[in-house]
Amino acid sequence: MTAPALSGPRTDPAGINEVLNAVELPCHVVQTPAGVALTHVLPARGARPVLSLAPLPATRLGDPGFRTAHGVTYALMAGAMAGGIGSPELVTAMARHGYLAAYGSGGVAPSRIEQALHHLAAHAAGLPYAVNLLHAPHEPAVERAVVDLCLRHGVRCVEASAFMNLTAPLVHYRLAGLHRRPDGTVAAANRVIAKVSRPEVAERFLTPADPAIVTALADAGLISAEQAALAAYAPMADDVTVEADSGGHTDGRPLAVLLPALAGLRDALRQRHPHLGPVRLGAAGGIGTPAAVHAAFALGADYVVTGSVNQACREAGTSAQARRMLAAAGIADVGLAPSADMFEFGSRVQVLKRGTMFAQRAGRLHRCYERYDSLEALPAEEREWLETVVLRRTIADVWEDVVEFFTHRDPAQLEAAQADPRRRMALLFRWYLGLSSRWASTGDTERTVDYQIWCGPAMGAFNQWAAGTYLAAPENRSVVDVSHHLLRGAAVAARVHQLRLAGVRLPQPATAYRVIPVG
Repeated sequence: MTAPALSGPRTDPAGINEVLNAVELPCHVVQTPAGVALTHVLPARGARPVLSLAPLPATRLGDPGFRTAHGVTYALMAGAMAGGIGSPELVTAMARHGYLAAYGSGGVAPSRIEQALHHLAAHAAGLPYAVNLLHAPHEPAVERAVVDLCLRHGVRCVEASAFMNLTAPLVHYRLAGLHRRPDGTVAAANRVIAKVSRPEVAERFLTPADPAIVTALADAGLISAEQAALAAYAPMADDVTVEADSGGHTDGRPLAVLLPALAGLRDALRQRHPHLGPVRLGAAGGIGTPAAVHAAFALGADYVVTGSVNQACREAGTSAQARRMLAAAGIADVGLAPSADMFEFGSRVQVLKRGTMFAQRAGRLHRCYERYDSLEALPAEEREWLETVVLRRTIADVWEDVVEFFTHRDPAQLEAAQADPRRRMALLFRWYLGLSSRWASTGDTERTVDYQIWCGPAMGAFNQWAAGTYLAAPENRSVVDVSHHLLRGAAVAARVHQLRLAGVRLPQPATAYRVIPVG
């Protein structure tokens, strides 16, 4: 980006806006005969200095430790979007421009994950990136397979999502990289970024791994005796992302409540266990505008994580139709629906409601699961609705697809279903829940009304903010441009906030961030 030109004292709204937006330069407030003015350079005479602010480029936002640890330029991460929506192309684009991004491996077959890892090795070699590890309580074999792939391909960072408890595969990944530095301190070559929304889950990542899991891994020969001994000296995560009201899995907690609470927990645990070293906290959920990014940093976040807004970008591994639907969303066009991976637990995901009936149909499926013991027990009305509206095929035909899928993916699921009719019903319902996100990703025009598009209110906020700019059209949205404007806009918002705290009041039009195409 071209360096901004130096500007003399400006009292007009356009001139003040120009000075505020040049965040790479200092900002001086001076008193002139014409009133309060802003300038990059203190004039030799004719104006009295009132206040000076240092440059505030986007590279200064957030914690320097995050940037150093991950080898990035910016404290902004593109969080994983399951089903490969957080695509290798998206991850590569971010890595090449100094950002961290996570490949969305959740719900993706191991063979396809391996293809993605080959792509990243070829196009992002030596650059920072992460791979998502989505907790799969009903499919532990899948979780193990993802960890095995990450270890085999030398992936040095995973984003652990939807975990309620630590699992052996996750602990295996973390401990397999433990070693002592020459100065005797413990280092973890395999970094973990945990995404959490509850204090009790956060605590499991802020402290060392469960000794029972550590012992079992050592006994199985998966980690060395030295790594087992070092486990007590390393927290399970380097970074904990505090997930507020986000798309996908969410507890819907307000960030302003959740982040300070987890920061207090983190600090209390550090006092009790000073040998573990610091763990950084990030902010996710609702991060869709520069104001939201600024607010997250003001709350004390060390880094921010975007999600929904990236899904509408060109590099996202989803269909053009889904991107257009996302770009038309408002802040109220989202709702909760049962999740495919934790359907039986009643876990919910936040999805787009505008233009799709998925949330309503998935909700009805879960009510059927709660009320009836088997598919055979469904009333005639529910069975007809299921076959004609949701499945669009007979239950028997769809069950053949379910059997074929789990025969290759996780045969234990079929064994459980054979012994439990209710489990069989859950697997059949999950067929619809699983395919609904695939229909959205591939752009199946016959199933538009059934699209499952993970989305939080941040998407609508971004659309409102981007209206009237080149970013309004989804075809113009690149994940790097979006990240660039969110951070630079946040720097402008921070600068305006600094001035306001000092008693400097500026006209509203003068304080806006100007969205100028990058490059």
